[in-house]
Amino acid sequence: MKKTVKTIQHKAGSPFVNMGPIRLRQPIPTQGIENVDPFLLLHHYGPYKINESNNPFDLGPHPHRGFEPITLLFKGEQLHRDSLGNESIVRAGDVQWTTAGLGIIHSEGPTKEFVEKGGELEGIQLWLNLPAKDKMIEANYQHIKNEDMPTIRNDNKTIELKAVAGNQVNIKGLIETQTSVNVFTVKTQETGKMQVEIPTTHQSLIYLLDGEIIANNEVTLKKDAMQMVTFNQDGNMIEFEAKAASTLLILSGEPINEPIKQYGPYVMNTQTEIMEAMRDYQMGKMGFLPA
Repeated sequence: MKKTVKTIQHKAGSPFVNMGPIRLRQPIPTQGIENVDPFLLLHHYGPYKINESNNPFDLGPHPHRGFEPITLLFKGEQLHRDSLGNESIVRAGDVQWTTAGLGIIHSEGPTKEFVEKGGELEGIQLWLNLPAKDKMIEANYQHIKNEDMPTIRNDNKTIELKAVAGNQVNIKGLIETQTSVNVFTVKTQETGKMQVEIPTTHQSLIYLLDGEIIANNEVTLKKDAMQMVTFNQDGNMIEFEAKAASTLLILSGEPINEPIKQYGPYVMNTQTEIMEAMRDYQMGKMGFLPA
């Protein structure tokens, strides 16, 4: 049975916000949608034209605690470094999944080589909450390359779904998760249909980066128009039909249903825990990463 529609984003598309010099779309949180538990934030950045005279997306070292910041890169090339000693180049189609846990410092931005040659940068920054019992687990970093992701296609081979995390039909994403979640990226040609299995207990959504699709035969999503639809916890399946070559993100997860206290780069359960996170960062307990 198909899940029923819960909310449809307004006709102007995902609202823009300014993050310092970066202007990006923020479908979560937005008016009427505080979160889609366990997903707390969804930023869609780009596509930006990056070159030596225009590179606003160079994020220096900064801390996180209590959740999992995830980057899904669709265009371009970024360098990731963190206080665990990881250093990796994330290319178009790759995913980096950081479990901040008790604390991590990381930086990311276009590689020097990418800036020198120029090109388009586009991606999704996703914040996935951790339950109280896991907020202070050891920090960890996972990098999955595009070519290694398990993939399924529809019968006509016009739609390709890649499992970043979770399960779909007979494939399983390579990311090891702390909670029950599905993260799927989808590329379509101009036509085709696909059904995606989603547990009845999961909160879920479709976010459209580019193109046009119809979800559940009732909601049309278009770039720069309605770009996101969320679903109720009733049916066990979402169906979509491509009306143009499209790129979309499908998310679902078991709600955590716990109090959330958030301040800047920290997501905890109480204000006291937020103050402790700030103190621990200032005292160097989250590690060190040179600029």
